Amino acid sequence: MTALARAAVLTNYLEVARHLGLNGQSLLSQAGLSVSQLDDPNKRIPVAAAVSLLEESARVSGCETFGLRMAELRQLSDFGEISLLLSHQRTLRDALQVIVQYRHLLNESLAIHIEEAGKTVIIREEVVTDRPAHSRQAIELAVAVMHRFCAALLGAHWHPLSVNFTHEAPADLTVHRRIFGCKLEFGSEFNGIVCPAADLDTANPLANAAMARHAQRYLDSLQTAGEHSVVFDVRKTIYLLLPMGRATIEQIAESLGMNVRTLQRRLEEGGATFSELINGVRRDLVIRYLENPGYSLGRIADMLGYSMPSSFTRWFISQFGMPPAAWRAEHNIVPRKER
Repeated sequence: MTALARAAVLTNYLEVARHLGLNGQSLLSQAGLSVSQLDDPNKRIPVAAAVSLLEESARVSGCETFGLRMAELRQLSDFGEISLLLSHQRTLRDALQVIVQYRHLLNESLAIHIEEAGKTVIIREEVVTDRPAHSRQAIELAVAVMHRFCAALLGAHWHPLSVNFTHEAPADLTVHRRIFGCKLEFGSEFNGIVCPAADLDTANPLANAAMARHAQRYLDSLQTAGEHSVVFDVRKTIYLLLPMGRATIEQIAESLGMNVRTLQRRLEEGGATFSELINGVRRDLVIRYLENPGYSLGRIADMLGYSMPSSFTRWFISQFGMPPAAWRAEHNIVPRKER
């Protein structure tokens, strides 16, 4: 199954490309996309192509903040049909649950997990494609759009504590600081936003229960008609929960609203097993982590669910034919001093 997203994920792409002196039409063509597809925000396009387009555009322009610049121009209406339901939710907490519930209608590759930790909340996000790919721009775009959405709903009541990214910081943080206006953490264990739990319960003055019910009935009809892949949903959830040490089949089943036996049956129907999916996500994530010189091998082992670095090393050798340190040396990645 090819993961798809609304063409709206590339809203403002041509404007940013033009501002940076790029031939946006040519870059779209190279990625297998076209300008005409962007004319209809509800047109479904392959997520992998969009991710590739953003990375190549950032590389050619030399602009490390390409995705952020697109997000800076986003509006709540860019969420399409879901925007009506979002704008009438009682609180930000309710609105975030709507995004989680209907994320398939926005972007099949968007994984979101909301975690409460005492007086704070962590909004974790991942962009999971059909095949492993560098997705720094897509990740920063997704997190920045989420940040702008929260700000649009709460206004002066939105006070994020930090914005976190697993990748390293760019050379210039000017755009990041302008957009987020809060503490920035790079080389983090997750991509997303940390905010006070109280922010999520601030009342939305525009909430309208009747309008929300009307919008939800319409969205439910769209969701029923759409194709749904449990295998891909499990893979996305593993991406989010593995670094938290919670990617067990019991936790995954609970997060997807089913019991373990039902989940196993649905995976079997999709031609997959849970252990295969865990291993596949580990293979994807380990390369991303190894490419970040700020991560020690011990930290990588822990983020992949290995309590012992030796177990991680044995697994890595079985998958890639060499120890992780040798892989880094072969790819000229010099890790920083172990922390």
